Amino acid sequence: MDHTRIGMYAFPAFLALIALEAWWYARARNAGYPWAESAASLGMAVGYRLIGIATPLVVGGVYLWVWDRRLWTVPMDAWWSWPLLFVLFEFTYYWFHRFSHECRWLWATHAPHHSPTHLTFSAAYRLGWTGLVSGTWLFWLPLMTLGFPPWAVVLMLGANLTYQFWLHTEMIGRLGPLEAVLNTPSHHRVHHSTNDGYLDRNYGGVVIFWDRLFGTFAAEREDEPCRYGLVHPIESNNPFVLAFTEWVRLCRDVWRARTWRARLGHAFGRPGWHAGKERPALGAGIQQA
Repeated sequence: MDHTRIGMYAFPAFLALIALEAWWYARARNAGYPWAESAASLGMAVGYRLIGIATPLVVGGVYLWVWDRRLWTVPMDAWWSWPLLFVLFEFTYYWFHRFSHECRWLWATHAPHHSPTHLTFSAAYRLGWTGLVSGTWLFWLPLMTLGFPPWAVVLMLGANLTYQFWLHTEMIGRLGPLEAVLNTPSHHRVHHSTNDGYLDRNYGGVVIFWDRLFGTFAAEREDEPCRYGLVHPIESNNPFVLAFTEWVRLCRDVWRARTWRARLGHAFGRPGWHAGKERPALGAGIQQA
């Protein structure tokens, strides 16, 4: 039940794409590739992989406990089981990703992924290390309760994250009719942007359907170039600084708060929440931790 394994199998292909992208930077843009950011992302990936090895030891028992108490049993050899799991997983992933932007406790784990100021393939594997603490693994429990075996859910998570690797680039333009259905590099550039109108949009994994349904979709515009990174940047390429800075900021704000309402707001409210101020609206003030 290690969802990082699929990405490891695909890692040689990832390296080849990064090399191609570096060539594209030099030839098409006449610019240097952001190697320092890429190296930092690789350091984050190593840490994420090491934690991924230990994660099943911590959460595997919970997953099996929930599985033993499932409501139904979905036969994974039936023709309809994998398509059904895909649809339900994409729905769950949408809300997991959206809450990772709207709840600061979850954002503290997700923020490192948004810290690069260039969107390159290497940014795809800049993933936070603290999912065990923030509880990201809890989002997949309902699927197991419904009768999907833990190994199938974890496999779907790995496949989802592997698909998203190619979304992290400016080398690939718009893809015509596919933009209506799939999450594409164009849609994901918007997701990583801090521009007004782009901030906190396009949460889908493989498909963009749920964003269109729930009103969080925004299309990339030619007159609005994307600006990447965090509203309040983490100006470091040290993987440990990237992994823990938002947690330090969160703990600082909780420590300085004078009431329990303020403490809870700083920890579990939207990023950018402040006592006595209006709650930030969707897409306006998120990420402002």
